[in-house]
Amino acid sequence: MSPPSMSQVEGAAKAKEEVEELEPKGQSAKQQLETYRVYVVTWNVGSRFPDNISLRQLLGLPDVVSEEAMDHLPDIYALGLQEVNAQPQQQVLGLFKEDPWTHKAKEMLRTFDYVAIKTEQMQGLLLSMFVKRKHVEHLHDIEAEFTRTGFGGIWGNKGAVSIRFTLYGCGLAFVVAHLAAHDHQLDERIEDYKQILEHHHYHVKRYREIYDHDYVFWFGDLNFRLEGSDSATEVRQLVGDEAQHEALIKRDQLFQVREQTQQAFQVLHERLPAFPPTFKFREGTSEYDLKRRPAWTDRIMYAVQPLNRQPGMQLAIEQCSYKSHPLYTISDHKPVTSDFTVKLYPNVRVPGVQFSAIAVWKIGDENTIEYRKQAEFEEGPNDWIGIYPVAYASLTDHAAYEYVNQAESPTSSDSNHEPDPFDTPATHRRGRHHHRNRQRLRRHQEANAQEQVRLDFADDVDLRHGEQYLLIYFRSTGVRGVTSLGGISDAFVAEKRRGSPHRTEYHVD
Repeated sequence: MSPPSMSQVEGAAKAKEEVEELEPKGQSAKQQLETYRVYVVTWNVGSRFPDNISLRQLLGLPDVVSEEAMDHLPDIYALGLQEVNAQPQQQVLGLFKEDPWTHKAKEMLRTFDYVAIKTEQMQGLLLSMFVKRKHVEHLHDIEAEFTRTGFGGIWGNKGAVSIRFTLYGCGLAFVVAHLAAHDHQLDERIEDYKQILEHHHYHVKRYREIYDHDYVFWFGDLNFRLEGSDSATEVRQLVGDEAQHEALIKRDQLFQVREQTQQAFQVLHERLPAFPPTFKFREGTSEYDLKRRPAWTDRIMYAVQPLNRQPGMQLAIEQCSYKSHPLYTISDHKPVTSDFTVKLYPNVRVPGVQFSAIAVWKIGDENTIEYRKQAEFEEGPNDWIGIYPVAYASLTDHAAYEYVNQAESPTSSDSNHEPDPFDTPATHRRGRHHHRNRQRLRRHQEANAQEQVRLDFADDVDLRHGEQYLLIYFRSTGVRGVTSLGGISDAFVAEKRRGSPHRTEYHVD
């Protein structure tokens, strides 16, 4: 989500986070727990593209958009894919536009008021996160990580990618993995798991490792197979016999290493699959390809740290559904989804910024925005403010941006002019910008320890006449660093000048 032209050192330390609780007038602050829904998808798409297929059923979306239907949809979507087409030409295209799978999911979900907050890809391994728009301003410490395990850790055809963030006082980590294939490679799969844990690290206080998080969702094509020497034909016959389902599950390698030997994934939980094995199918059909023994390779697991930091209010998670989707036939795997409920603290607040209202954005002129920083908010060297269409579908959809460090503090000789705190000289930001009023202080310290800031946007910001936009403040540590949302403004309209190009008259309906 960092602007594309900024390059900073990775892994810069995160500023200290102070958590504040909303306190109603006349009442002491009281923490609350509320239930939220998380929907997880895993699918090995076999290098296929999402042309001519609908993701509606996979995402559990209703046919008709209605307020009632939207109220019952998940708060968070995690879309984890494996074997996304990673040919060189696709990787080059990916430098300039999002991958086709993320784009298709985004366009489907935007209808239901979701925003794509982060996508991470390592060759064919892809993770895209979406949240309901009403939650976006409460997202903090968004960070992605990846670990290669293929060919001794030098190749990314196998491994894991993850996205973590903090929402309503809780840390959530989503890890999608693709582990070593084939029946006899159980030891390699266990080793892949250990390598991911060893090399996956974050730069967020309290949440340095995967299992430090309050909630962990680990999913993907984990490639665990069935123990035993029976043939693919014999396994298929057993799959067709409902009475044999439990016996087959007990032969599942993931069940054994998690529940019995505890060699891997022992911290995680899983509702045992009640659906048939999701691998291997003949493409275009729901018939097993007997070149491989059927197996439950595609899995979704979870973990919770129930105590958290709020005494006497335990977190909780429930895996409400766990199913495969046999109607999707483009690859040799069937997709798997799981719907969860989790408990979060909705009235936890983190210090941020508050934007002043903008009556109109004057297209073709330099525009100045104002915002107030709360006393506990610590500005970082890479913070930036983006201008977004009011119906933005992704945090990468900014129409323009400016770095906050362009709002330079006044020198001591400039700070003695008292009548108007914004009437003293400031450093000119860039030569190509044409300031009509250069006698302006960019920052003003208020008596309550809050700071008021003015920041100029260039006169070449390309907005559409008559359309609505808003501002989003991002606290960022760099290109692959940690990003938090510091505040979102109210909507404003962009208007062109009326009359001659030399006039400064604007019209607002």
